[in-house]
Amino acid sequence: MLEQVGTGGVVEPVHRSPFCPRQLGPSLPRSRAARPPRRTGGTDCTAGLLLNTIPAIVFIPPGAELITLGRVLLRVTAGLSVAAAVAACGAAVPAGAGAPGRTRVIKVVAAENFWGSIAKQLGGSHAAVLSLVSDPNADPHEFESTAASARAVAVADYVIQNGAGYDDWMTRLMAASPNPRRRVLSVGALVGKHPGDNPHLWYNPAYVTAAENRIEADFKALDPRDAAYFSARRAATDAAFSRVRGLLAQLRRRFAGRQVAATETVAVYLTRYLGLKLISPAAFMTAVSEGNEPSAASVGQFERQLAGRQAGVLLYNEQTATALTTSMRELAMRAHIPVVGITETIQPPDESFQRWFGGELAALGSALRGQR
Repeated sequence: MLEQVGTGGVVEPVHRSPFCPRQLGPSLPRSRAARPPRRTGGTDCTAGLLLNTIPAIVFIPPGAELITLGRVLLRVTAGLSVAAAVAACGAAVPAGAGAPGRTRVIKVVAAENFWGSIAKQLGGSHAAVLSLVSDPNADPHEFESTAASARAVAVADYVIQNGAGYDDWMTRLMAASPNPRRRVLSVGALVGKHPGDNPHLWYNPAYVTAAENRIEADFKALDPRDAAYFSARRAATDAAFSRVRGLLAQLRRRFAGRQVAATETVAVYLTRYLGLKLISPAAFMTAVSEGNEPSAASVGQFERQLAGRQAGVLLYNEQTATALTTSMRELAMRAHIPVVGITETIQPPDESFQRWFGGELAALGSALRGQR
């Protein structure tokens, strides 16, 4: 068996990928009922990886990315026939936290890479985690499924979706491949959010903690013999959140009550958690978030707010930019209002949730400190 050296010199076994493609079914048609068409995309992360029988020839689809056990990442940007290739990648939590080695590996498919990152940290070497949406240049709402992603969902032991209408395509993928043994977590259902509510749940730290709790419990239910291992992984994951917790507390303590603006609803949960006053028109933010054209009245109100420097910072969604939101960003810059970019997937895609979110919090703090 091939072995991989993880963080701290811990040697862990590298197993055959549970997602190695076999006979794949046709791609599912996408539905545009939930949202109007925007830029489409997403990264289908399914790839074949054969390590126990090398030398082996593996075909990896273009753009495929496989996040597998512990700290092993395989990424290929073009279709290749290759002998098994492995590269080490950074992770927020050492892969060796907890008991080493295990023959059972839980196959996990996460709709988005922010939930996938957390599941990867909590599962360690006992979970193979596949995140379907991670493309920084695409609108996550409009992910197009493929035969490979359908197959991955069909054989998964555990599926994580955001829910609240954000990723209904995952619901359709699961319905196309019924599996009574598959365990499913909808974070929206977990925290009581439904279609029509703000679906950007990962920007609410309380909801992230709730998701951590459920994922840990589900891993223990799927693999009860290794409950102690998953407890150790949770402790390590929580430790990796220490900087994020510190930044959140610092921002809330120092800047609560400050006025900020945002181009859409992606920032609502975070600003509320920090005690910031979000003054941009709700009608404008909601329309942009849903892919609709804001009313002239809301556009005019937002322009007056920015031109009058009523907001100390503009939070700008870099991933769903339109001509209108770009013009608002330019107006803010002309008014010398700092613009802080935020995204709907982890950037870069192989970064940990904590480093990505912590980076956004640090940028927000820096911008607010510059506005006395």
